[in-house]
Amino acid sequence: MTIKECNFAGKKAIVRVDFNVPLKDGVITDDTRIRGALPTLKHILEGGGALIIMSHMGKPKGKVKPELSLGQIKEAVAAALGVPEVKFAPDCAKAQEAAAALQPGEVLLLENLRYYPEEEGKPVGVEKGTPEFDEAKKAMKESQKEFAKTLASYADLYVMDAFGTAHRKHASTAVIADYFDADSKMLGFLMEKEVQAVDNVLGNIKRPFIAIMGGSKVSSKIGIIENLLGKVDKLILCGGMTYTFAKAHGGEIGNSIVELDKLDVALNVEKLAAENGVELVMAPDAVIADKFDNDATQKVCPSNAIPEGWEGLDAGPEAQKLFAEAIKGCKTILWNGPAGVFEFDNFCGGSRAIGEAIAEATAEGAFSLIGGGDSVACCTKFGLTDKVSYISTGGGALLEAIEGKVLPGVAAIKG
Repeated sequence: MTIKECNFAGKKAIVRVDFNVPLKDGVITDDTRIRGALPTLKHILEGGGALIIMSHMGKPKGKVKPELSLGQIKEAVAAALGVPEVKFAPDCAKAQEAAAALQPGEVLLLENLRYYPEEEGKPVGVEKGTPEFDEAKKAMKESQKEFAKTLASYADLYVMDAFGTAHRKHASTAVIADYFDADSKMLGFLMEKEVQAVDNVLGNIKRPFIAIMGGSKVSSKIGIIENLLGKVDKLILCGGMTYTFAKAHGGEIGNSIVELDKLDVALNVEKLAAENGVELVMAPDAVIADKFDNDATQKVCPSNAIPEGWEGLDAGPEAQKLFAEAIKGCKTILWNGPAGVFEFDNFCGGSRAIGEAIAEATAEGAFSLIGGGDSVACCTKFGLTDKVSYISTGGGALLEAIEGKVLPGVAAIKG
């Protein structure tokens, strides 16, 4: 069943969204994820359905934390949906009465799913690798099923529209689907678009194909990097991982972030790139600072000759030119991860150069896919959101999909 084929009239639909939005003093600072879910949510309401929204926020790890309550965003959700009120269930596992009373056109928002450890299905307070942990894991699996069954009992239909968590086999993203037949569960519009965007990158590659991988750690990206080396023509590696590569060649990196246990991994990435004929682009210079602060004293030096007491916080001017030149003329572009500490205005030049080069290539006909919270935030900061082809709401899910892994949140619907 697809969401367009479904008749929502007189039905209750429970929708898993990703409303894990950033908050400051209880105010949403970036509503991208809420806006991304609106087509699905409005479609259900306009079709005469009643809407039950569920999401997580942050990492409460099975504990009630008021600062991570979804109650803080119900007015913002109501305004975005254009409804007078969004009802709120302060306990997601005890919302039977509120759900039963819901009328067509009404909206109910459930409290943070991760207040319950059953959502993620991880045993709490038991040490891994012990017999107790194995027993607790079995028990938790059964508890997770019951939790999912409770959530499913609120509605006639289930819609999965949280791409950001589609790579997790959680109660609300995958297990719940077992309690709905094939004609009562479906992907939302956002999920359909996300899956299509990945297909566009991997199934319909127009060359040259370039990937830009940034961020602080090689370890968190190694699987995707190795996978991409068999697909791309060019690969830019930037951000904090630059200094692990520099160190692997005996460079001096001062106080820069580094993974000393991944030096061999960095060298192997270079070897694989050469074997696959991939042009590997890394920053020859860096903007360094004497402390981790926007107002720190800064200067430019080679990425592999950073003095003690200094740390690399951004790609240098030569690197910025190199990145822009590599992106120019490419027809398929994937960007995940910034080139520096873009949150600091004085150290966002590398990320801005990448973003602007992608926007220019997109204007010339390239398909550009931007994924991961930091890359999306870069596009927002630099005013580029409307100048790229597609902005993904999922970081880890996008990378796993591109890595070729089956996403539990998709498999639960499609089988």
